[in-house]
Amino acid sequence: PEVCLRLEVGPSAAVHSPLAVQNGFLHLLVHSYTAELFMSFLTNLGPFLEDEIIPEVIPMEIEVVDAKITLKDDSPRIYPTSPGPVPITLAVDHVVVKRRDDGVFYLTGQQHWETCFILPHTPQAEQKAPAECVLAGPAAGTRGLQLKEVPELQRELQTVKIALAEANMDKARLLQEIRKYNPLFQL
Repeated sequence: PEVCLRLEVGPSAAVHSPLAVQNGFLHLLVHSYTAELFMSFLTNLGPFLEDEIIPEVIPMEIEVVDAKITLKDDSPRIYPTSPGPVPITLAVDHVVVKRRDDGVFYLTGQQHWETCFILPHTPQAEQKAPAECVLAGPAAGTRGLQLKEVPELQRELQTVKIALAEANMDKARLLQEIRKYNPLFQL
């Protein structure tokens, strides 16, 4: 697996968020990660995540690209003749976890127009620039949009998607209620 970690602190981190100037901004990229974890490992993480002190909010962005995690159940078997549970494999194409100044973690899928890949650096590349970023996807789609408008549009799209999902759930609930009294009802 490839792991890239970058921590920015000071005035240069202001491009990420106002809080990043003081607390810093963490960017983590995990690429081509494969792991097998036991379910008991996940269930026993709780005590390690509990803390009595409220930590400082550090704005961050964690990208997971092309990862595969297999979860195996290692609990004792209830029936000795059972072949046991089948392992669950979670394949992640590209997921971004962002933590903003409010301390909330936002989980999003990667959009084509904002895909950013860190190019592998060689000794010659380090002398030229510390990191390079290549935009993927059609450039024509972003010509009309200002960079500051993109996060706002993403939030609006997310709000509309949530409202649509709630409306669909209400519709299904109402249809179920109507069918209690009239099983032959068609919409």
